[in-house]
This record gives sequence, C-alpha cells and structure tokens, in this order.
Amino acid sequence: MDRIFTTICILFLTVSYVFAQTATVDINVNQATHPVHPTLFGRNNSASDEPSNPLQASDWKYFREAGVRIFRENQGNNTTKYNWRRKLSSHPDWYNNIYSSDWEFEAKSIIDNVPGAQVFYGFQLAGYAAKSDTANFDCWSYDQCSGNDASENWCGAKGSNVCDISRYLEKWNADSTTGIVKHWINDLKLDSTRLKYWNMDNEPEVWCYTHDDVISTSYSAENYLTSYFAVAKKARAMFPGIKLVGPVFTNEWQWYAWNNAKVVGNDGKNYPWVEYFIKRVAEEEKETGIRLLDVLDFHFYPGTDQATTLQLHRIWFDTTWVYNDANGVKLVGKYDWNDEVDKEYIFQRCRQWLTQYIGANHGVSMGLSECGDLYNSDPNVIASFYASTLGVFISEGDVELFTPWTWSTGMWEVLHLFSRYAGSQSFKVTTSNEQNISVYPTFSTLKDTLSLFI
Repeated sequence: MDRIFTTICILFLTVSYVFAQTATVDINVNQATHPVHPTLFGRNNSASDEPSNPLQASDWKYFREAGVRIFRENQGNNTTKYNWRRKLSSHPDWYNNIYSSDWEFEAKSIIDNVPGAQVFYGFQLAGYAAKSDTANFDCWSYDQCSGNDASENWCGAKGSNVCDISRYLEKWNADSTTGIVKHWINDLKLDSTRLKYWNMDNEPEVWCYTHDDVISTSYSAENYLTSYFAVAKKARAMFPGIKLVGPVFTNEWQWYAWNNAKVVGNDGKNYPWVEYFIKRVAEEEKETGIRLLDVLDFHFYPGTDQATTLQLHRIWFDTTWVYNDANGVKLVGKYDWNDEVDKEYIFQRCRQWLTQYIGANHGVSMGLSECGDLYNSDPNVIASFYASTLGVFISEGDVELFTPWTWSTGMWEVLHLFSRYAGSQSFKVTTSNEQNISVYPTFSTLKDTLSLFI
C-alpha cells in the first residue's frame, strides 16, 4: 500500500500470564473494509425519566467525553406495559405496581445534551399498558417492601390474592403502541434521525413469568409473531427510516427455546426459536413486500467464571470455541439433548439462517442490547471482556448495536478509548494465539491512520 500509516497501539493488559505469551499477528491492510457502527458505543438506563430530577450538566459532559453514542432507555421488562400517552409503566418485579415514567422528557434531554447520539426505546406487543396507580399494592403498610414477594401479582388485588388487571391496565393495540412515533416526530418535532432504533418489546419468551398477570403459559411464539408483524407494519408505514430491533431474545437458553422447548412451526416441524423467528420474518416479508426486521437483537447474562469470561467474546462467531456453559444450543441438534453441541457461534449461525431464509442480500445486522451479570469483580477481567467484545463486533462488521446493561469499573475507560481512537472502517486480523492475544484494527476515513486495539 502506498500510504504511510500512523499506528496507535492501545493495550489492555489483563492478567500476568499475558506477558509470557507470544503470537504471530497477520495484518493485511489491503483487504476490504466495512464501516464501524457508532451505535456499538452504548449503554442502558443512563438518563432520567423524571422531569423533577433531571441530570446535571456534569453528567451530560461525562457521557459526551466518554463517547456514548446510543442510549437505550426503555428499561427492559418495564417496556412491555409502558403507556406513552399517560407516561406510566408497570413494574413486573415490584407487584406490577404502576409508576410515572416520562420517556418524552428523557428523549428530549438526550437529544439536547448529547449531539449526534441515538435514543433507543421500544414498542409494546403484549396487548396491555399501564392505566392508573390507584390500585398499587401498598407494601409499606404491610411491611413487605423488602422485595421478598415482589414478583407476586398484588397490584389490583383489593387486599386479596386475586389480581384484577382492569384496575391498573388498559388494552393497548398496534395503533396505540406505534402512535408514539407519530406524536414524537409529527407533533413534538423531535429529530427523527436521532430516534431510529426501536425494540419490538422485550424478552417475549419469558412473558409467562415476567408478565404472568396478562400472559399465560399457553401464549405461543405464533401469538407473539402476530403482534410483531402488526406493529412492525404500522411502524414502517409511519417512519420508513425506522430500525426495527427484535425479537430481543432473553438469554442463551431462550435464544433457542420458547417456553422451555423448540418451537413447533407452522409446517409442523420443530425449530430452535431464533431460526423459526428468522424463517417467519422471511415468509411475512415475501408475502407483504414490507421489511420487518433490521437488527436481530439478543440479551446475554452468562454468569460464569473468570477464565470463561476472558473468552466470552468468542461465543458470537468462533466456530471452534467450546463453551462449557452451553445449554440451549443443544436444541439445534437432531435430538433435544445432543451433548456434542457445545459450540455456540450464535451470530455466525444467524448469518447462515438469514441467508437461507431471506437471501444473501438480506441487510439484517445483529445487536446485543443487554449484557451483564458476569459475577466477576476484577476490573481488569471486566475491561478485557468488554474490550474484546467491542473488538469482535467492530471487526466482524455486521453487529450494529451494543448496549451493556450492567456497568462495572473499567468499562468507562474502555468505552472512552474505543470511541476516541477507533476509526470509521475496520477489517479482520488473525493471531496464532487467540486464547490469549486478540488484535482489532480500524482505519481512519482516509486510510492514513491504522489503530490497533490489542
């Protein structure tokens, strides 16, 4: 190549044995590159949804300087019953009690204070939204605010254990949930280019546990898909440039299972849930001609040991890595418990399924909108995990979103380095010792600077 490169080496030195390792690194600067998505530099639950308790100027300055480029603020499980008209939501982990939550204030605050950053919310697909807090369970009067019984459905129970959802919820159809887009963009004149990303609710595979006041165990994948398609079509018609992000898979087991089993498809065959979701999206898109998925979205809460945490970045694409905690992935085998299936490479599998069902030019990217519960307090381990995951996502090119849920010591520094020094384009390199040393390169726009994250 006939350009001179300025090379920036940023080292994440994790544990002492790294110093003793050697590796050969093959960097081919002449290969094709792909864009680095700024929306990989994100977080969950950063801003305030309380107008009476806004963030301080120093908080916004911190976010800007750290390089946060996307704010996912839909609060996870509390998305499912959010009512944007009343600015209320229901807390499934706190008796289903209703509380105030002003997404509108929050979104405007982010748009005003962090130039260029995306604001990431979600639609409701379960059919109900918060109506009133007058039927909240008064745990203070019953000395039960320790949370030991917080998952009980005692909102609307009138002092008994019989929950009357009509006292605190109202029905919420596809027109109601997508109406927020029209209101925010047409009525409030919020910048639509800053509001592109919308989750298709949150973790539907476990609604019969998290939202069992309105969803029973008989609620099927097809029930969810019916709601998904209705909302997706209306949202696309209102906002053609929208990014539909779904179905927001719960965790490794639910990547493959719906209600603890494979999905029985509309053709009578059994499918891992993620494969069936892609298949049904492909069928509906072919029938209607409407694009119904932009980002295939996952959650991941591994809760594993230190040694595995340092290798977790390999779970997404590495077809050789054996994941000792593999569980749901066994459902991709011929039998439900094929013990030989212990290599996840879930995003690589999704690439194959997307091409198989939608076609080679499907244009669907991947996202990880929640990640946490690593059960490790060592900042070096956490920083290495976060840096390695960011590096893999940047290098592969078709991962568009990353917004960790749990935020630990060491992550601010990693985010700051990547957001400041990563270029606008990337490519893959290989090392001879991937278990201990990884290298992630990026180019500047003019390809006059090569940055290496090691």
